[in-house]
Amino acid sequence: MEIILSLGSNLGDRLANLIQAREALAHLPQTRLVCSSRVYATDPVNCADGSPEYLNAIVILETTLDVRPFFNAMQAIETQWGRTRSAERQAPRLIDIDLICWGDRTIDEPDLQLPHPRAHLRRFVCEPLTDMRPTLILPGQSEDIRAILAGLPPDPTVRLASEQWVSRHVTVPSPVIF
Repeated sequence: MEIILSLGSNLGDRLANLIQAREALAHLPQTRLVCSSRVYATDPVNCADGSPEYLNAIVILETTLDVRPFFNAMQAIETQWGRTRSAERQAPRLIDIDLICWGDRTIDEPDLQLPHPRAHLRRFVCEPLTDMRPTLILPGQSEDIRAILAGLPPDPTVRLASEQWVSRHVTVPSPVIF
């Protein structure tokens, strides 16, 4: 099953955090990294004043794991970096991993909605996803990701990270890497 995840970090060595999270996800049992996007710098959205800028990227994996064991493992990776689930939704964090879609599967459970219910509203998801899968139509959407991106407002600002970030990458089997 091909799955898409969004990674974000706005604390510490943000690029290293993204790389370590990508590698941890790729090393889950029965899971293989297909590709990863370029890294984008994103203004914080709905965060406390003075919150640091995020680095964001998309990873596409293939797995034969069932969705629930994968989701639990994904959350365990976040927990290893100190992520706590609390009422403060937009708190700064070392790593944030969102499961965007699981093939064409739809799930509506209290702790897991697929596809991610706000993915099509987030420029920091749509911009890097358009780099890799511009004609992808997320389950429940009628337009491809490229058309969705074209219809999003320009704010918050999402831009390619500076060359110092882009040049620090780990080689993976992918046409687009970070």
